[in-house]
Amino acid sequence: MDVTRLLERVRDGDRAAADALIEAVYDELRRLASSHLRRERSGHTLSATALVHEAWVKLADQQQPWQGRAHFFGAASRAMRRILVDYARARSAGKRRGERVSLTAVEDELSAAPSFDELLMIDGALDALSHVNDRLVRVVECRYFGGLTIPETAEALGVSHTTISEDWRFARAWLQRALGEAQDGSWKTGD
Repeated sequence: MDVTRLLERVRDGDRAAADALIEAVYDELRRLASSHLRRERSGHTLSATALVHEAWVKLADQQQPWQGRAHFFGAASRAMRRILVDYARARSAGKRRGERVSLTAVEDELSAAPSFDELLMIDGALDALSHVNDRLVRVVECRYFGGLTIPETAEALGVSHTTISEDWRFARAWLQRALGEAQDGSWKTGD
């Protein structure tokens, strides 16, 4: 069955549709979780299955009507990002050694696997970026954390492909600068 239709039925309170929805989206959520975990350090103790299950719980707790398939997967990607950041915070608690943060996590297509501390630094930079433009953060979440293409991101956010391309380019440059300043000690999350 069509995911968008299932989402509408779930929104209308159809409990059987919720079961059908998880069955319909589970493989795609696992792909999304695997994409998130590929960007993590090697030897990560969270599995794709655990990440999917935790994200599903977060999604189920949201009282938000999904506007379609892309919107749902964008929200799932955001939930997975939050879970990984919370996990990194818990793992890094008490391990602050004043190490320098590598910029490899935002170079080119933000493709290197960040350490826990780098992930926390990226999360802080994304929080600061949300003060500039919250949509830019959503673009990064969809593209980097979610592995969505530009057309999929455009659909999820309800804007044009051109806008997503421009936002993606700007967000990468902004994050590169912010993390470079963080490395030099001159960056503050409120700036």
